[in-house]
Order: sequence, then C-alpha cells, then structure tokens
Amino acid sequence: LREAPRHLLVCEKSNFGNHKSRHRHLVQTHYYNYRVSFLIPECGILSEELKNLVMQTGPYYFVKNLPLHELITPEFISTFIKKGSCYALTYNTNIDEDNTVALVSIDLMELSLNLDSKKYERISWSFKEKKPLKFDFLLAWHNTGSEESTMMSYFSKYQIQEHQPKVTLSTVRDLQCPVLQSSELDGAPEVSCQALELFDWLGAVFSNVSLNNEPNNFISTYCCPQPSTVVAKAYLCTITGFILPEKICLLLEHLCHYFDELKLAPWVTLSVQGFADSPVSWGKSEHGFWKGGEHLYNFVIFNNQDYWLQMAVGANDHCPP
Repeated sequence: LREAPRHLLVCEKSNFGNHKSRHRHLVQTHYYNYRVSFLIPECGILSEELKNLVMQTGPYYFVKNLPLHELITPEFISTFIKKGSCYALTYNTNIDEDNTVALVSIDLMELSLNLDSKKYERISWSFKEKKPLKFDFLLAWHNTGSEESTMMSYFSKYQIQEHQPKVTLSTVRDLQCPVLQSSELDGAPEVSCQALELFDWLGAVFSNVSLNNEPNNFISTYCCPQPSTVVAKAYLCTITGFILPEKICLLLEHLCHYFDELKLAPWVTLSVQGFADSPVSWGKSEHGFWKGGEHLYNFVIFNNQDYWLQMAVGANDHCPP
C-alpha cells in the first residue's frame, strides 16, 4: 500500500468577546470559498433573518476567455478595486498541471497606488504583450459603496454569465450528536468528545453518511463518537458557489448572536471549504493539490460565546495560520 498522504489539522479555542480573538481575520483572509455549511441542532426552521442572509450570498460571475491584463487596467481598478473587494480565480484549471491565476483586491490596491511606476508598466507589458494569457474566470465583487454592481456591463464584450450560489436546506431528524464541552478541546472520558472526533462526525453528517454502524452496512461502519445525545431535529444548510469572505463574516456574526435568546441547542457549527485548485489557502500561503486539494475551516459556536476553530490543509501545504 502507498504511504497515506499527510494532512494537517489545527484546533484552537477562544471566545468571540476576547479582543485577541483571530476569528474575523482568519475568515477574511480565506479568499476562495466554494462551499459553506452550517448545522443547528434542536432547530426545525430558520428565522427569516437568517434565511434572507443565506439567500443573499451571491451573485458571482463567469467570464470566458478573459485576457489577464483586463484585471489590472486603470479602468478596472477604478471601477471595482477602489470601490469594494474584488476576487478572481481561474476556472477549470488544475494547479498541479496548468497555469492558474488568483487575484484579490489587496494585491491590486498595492499596484494601483502608483500606476505610473515602472513596476506597473512592467507587469502590464508582461500580461498584455509578452505573455498575453487568457483564462475562463470566476469573478466576485463586494461593493462597499452605494453604486450597483456593473460587472455584467463592464465585461459585456466578453462572454459573461451571472450566477447565484446553490442553496440546499434540510431538516435532519433523530440525529445522534456528540456531547461537547467548550473548555475541553481534548474531551473528557465519559463526559465529552474531542474536537477531532467532532470534525470527523461533521464530515459524515454533511456527506449524509449513516451513523448507525449496522453489521450489514458495507458502505460505512462509522458511528457517532461517545458520549452522545439524540436531537429530535437539526437544521442543515449548504451554500455552494463562489462565496466571498465578507458574506461568511456576516453569517458567522449572525450565528454568534443565535444564542442571544434562550435555545435548546448547546452549540452550532459553521464549516467552509475552499476551492481545491486555488493557488493559495489563507492569505498568500501557497496551496497544493496532491491527492485532495483540501483547505477548510470549521467553527463550533457555543452558547456562552466560546468557540472552537478547526483549520485543515492537505499534504502539500504549510501549517494553517
């Protein structure tokens, strides 16, 4: 058998009220997200406010055969970069086989500070004349001003399509959930489960894997870690598309306030998966595909405002931040 690929999982705990908490920074610097899921035990229906927030996670855009130099023109920088946050990622490219591009506003803002500089001229010449590359791009823009998005009209001379993320809502009944204590990342024997056990369990729930460990089940022998409890209903929401960090910050903030009113649930989770073929994971940390391409994070939000944060990457990546 081949040696199993190395994976890295970092777990930490803090409180949202702690002024040193890193939760906002870590969400904001994980730029390229394609799936967001949250699980709320003891919940049968979403509040209208939360449901509206989920339905407003788009739009994003697909532009075919877009020249790379179009993303660094003074016009593009003036229209999008200086009026919000813009993200671009090549579509249907494999980072271990193809040329791949990822651009975020922070990179272009540094470039835009001096459009008359030799650095800008050199980059512009390289993209436009020396190596005039074209790619299919996914684009998304978070507008911080009052103007409506103009991306459809701006790229109207190219083949551009507007997309909305796909939202899947479901209620899971009689779900066996691990018992957790916010102060015990490593769990306590016969009292609470470990963070790593919860991480595996969430993967099974999101994949709709049976948790019964029945002897005649030849697909999965997985079962819920112990100790556990059965909840009558749990609400599961999954959003798939090109989802901006700003939208995830809003969702996390709303889930933090979920316990402002008394709830039966002791905790909720928010899980985010990045594009497997993104060149970076967090910030400018290089991301590799190898056998899985995973880079993801998960929040466990407790009713006392404590949280666990779990960050995972695959074999070719450095340790998460």
